[in-house]
Amino acid sequence: MLRYRVGVASHDHVQGAVEGGFCQLGHGKEAPVRRLKSGDLIIYYSPREGMRSGAVLQAFIAAGRILDENPYVAEQSACFHPYRRKVKFFKSRRAPIRPLLQELTFTQGDEHWGLAFRRAAFQISEDDFKRIAGAMTLDAEL
Repeated sequence: MLRYRVGVASHDHVQGAVEGGFCQLGHGKEAPVRRLKSGDLIIYYSPREGMRSGAVLQAFIAAGRILDENPYVAEQSACFHPYRRKVKFFKSRRAPIRPLLQELTFTQGDEHWGLAFRRAAFQISEDDFKRIAGAMTLDAEL
């Protein structure tokens, strides 16, 4: 069964993932990427340009499909070996969240909508995914 996820990371980290064709969640923890299955769809949300710094973005910035069956360990540096999954990212444009707040079931009517994005990743409904994908004008067959 196809599942839909939102991953949360800074824009600069997501750009590295898009360029490298991978996803990494929760600062490289294994459990969040182990929950992903081949074929699952993921959309990345970035609260800011950089991790704990930079301009506020609050936008969905990339989307892709999980390609592999299991996580792998990458060697990002001598002392940092994050777990990752291979991803095919789709062409898309940035979609600010504010116009979608009252349309998405996980933010609708919640003045503290940002709490949903305090997690590294979370599952969303197919309808929510399609609303976000529409705002991003994804160039992909979902």
